[in-house]
Amino acid sequence: MASLSELLPREAIRLDVSVADWRSAVCAAGELLVTRGTTTDAYTDEMIRNVEENGPYIVIAPGFAFAHARPSPAVRHTGMSWVRLAEPVAFGHESNDPVTLVVALAARDSGAHTAAMAALARLLGDPETEAALRGAASPEELHRVLARREAGGERAARPSGPAAQKILTVCGNGVGTSLFLKNTLEQVLGRWGWDQHITVEATDTISAKGKAAEAVAILTSREIARTLGDVGIPVKVVEDFTSAKEVDATLRDTYDV
Repeated sequence: MASLSELLPREAIRLDVSVADWRSAVCAAGELLVTRGTTTDAYTDEMIRNVEENGPYIVIAPGFAFAHARPSPAVRHTGMSWVRLAEPVAFGHESNDPVTLVVALAARDSGAHTAAMAALARLLGDPETEAALRGAASPEELHRVLARREAGGERAARPSGPAAQKILTVCGNGVGTSLFLKNTLEQVLGRWGWDQHITVEATDTISAKGKAAEAVAILTSREIARTLGDVGIPVKVVEDFTSAKEVDATLRDTYDV
């Protein structure tokens, strides 16, 4: 399984890019995927259409948009791109605008990039590493930070665990932001020692409605929560998908610990 630094080579990183709006920002990230031979131009259109149809839920943390679409014939192989904007742009997100960083993912399937997603969630969730990534002076420096800090983790206090249960993390496509939130949630569960008791499944909005009966709660964005409506179980909104602190608080609220 490819690592984050392998899926995101130096050539797929551009810094201080000037764009007019959020569509141009997604296009800049898509252009890097096309140039690397990762996707065709059609995939960039699919990433834009995803936001048009599902709203700005891809803005998963303050200043950070995770652009993606479903696996499709427009994806030639799994890969990522990284675009830091010269000036921030608004995506229309209630709490995480404006955006200065756009990371794009193109996935051939739902499994090839899970390790890379876990690494990216961990790195952006660490304030020191996030600052180093956002402040990198060149693509080479940024890539060195990724490669150097990709391994690691931390542990914290562990509440006693429940019986075996499932939590769903949900996004529009089930392969992008839901995986990002899944990885952050699994980090918190691991620190608590609950990872043996609770499984986390990333899924899309349509599938989530059918799978809700199997789960104790859904964690998702505000936009996707509105789309889901009442599914018979608690739907918890997470604003910052990279924040272990926020996910920890959401989990404590869910289990009243």
